[in-house]
Amino acid sequence: MNNFKGRIAIAIVIALIGVVTYFSKTETNPITGEKQRVSLSVEQEIALGLQSAPELIQEMGGEARDSKLNAYIDKVGNNILSRTEAGKSPFQFEFYLLADNKTVNAFALPGGQVFITAGLYNLLKSEDQLAGILGHEIGHVINRHGSEHMAKAELTQQLVLATQVGSGGYDQGMIAQYVGQMVNLKYGRADEIESDEYGVKYLIESGYQPEAMIEVMEILNEASGKQRQPEFLSSHPNPENRIQKIKEYIAKYKK
Repeated sequence: MNNFKGRIAIAIVIALIGVVTYFSKTETNPITGEKQRVSLSVEQEIALGLQSAPELIQEMGGEARDSKLNAYIDKVGNNILSRTEAGKSPFQFEFYLLADNKTVNAFALPGGQVFITAGLYNLLKSEDQLAGILGHEIGHVINRHGSEHMAKAELTQQLVLATQVGSGGYDQGMIAQYVGQMVNLKYGRADEIESDEYGVKYLIESGYQPEAMIEVMEILNEASGKQRQPEFLSSHPNPENRIQKIKEYIAKYKK
């Protein structure tokens, strides 16, 4: 009994440290004004992105060798930056077209490194669609989703450790870890929806057609086919379930 009480006491201390540490990481976003719990400062996000980009590029087959296409990606990305709040942010944006033509994806590292694979680019039919994808990824950077996710992951790890210590059993810890993963996946889906909103907003402000975001969702839906996981177990919402929200954002921002 004393051993059990001791484990519980230690578990409570571990959990409290995790929670207090998490809430001590509150910062105000320099662009959105939102108060966020983040693991990194803006300067650290930029440094992490710059440091991680070369290895990631190599893993994805390197940059596309077509200099005209690379210049085109830069032009569209910089057009968005020049006409939106993103260009006034402290983040250092760079845009890359990756040579991987089998992977259909686009993503951004903390701090402003934005990537689109040849596999996705080759499916696009207009500059507006490309701008929608780049705007969406810029939205991830502006909203500091990467640093937010790191802070949540650190909290989750601390709570999982507390559960393992308190239960004295590996199985219970695994259950807690699974629950923690589901919580973080939920946040991931919310991040994607928020970035969809910023994609629409930046399209409109940059002079592109916001309906291109709907077209992108349709392209992704078709590309995913029957291989897509159910939305509940995916960090990305199903494309068809995002279209309605995108329509709402278009109505909100289009004048």
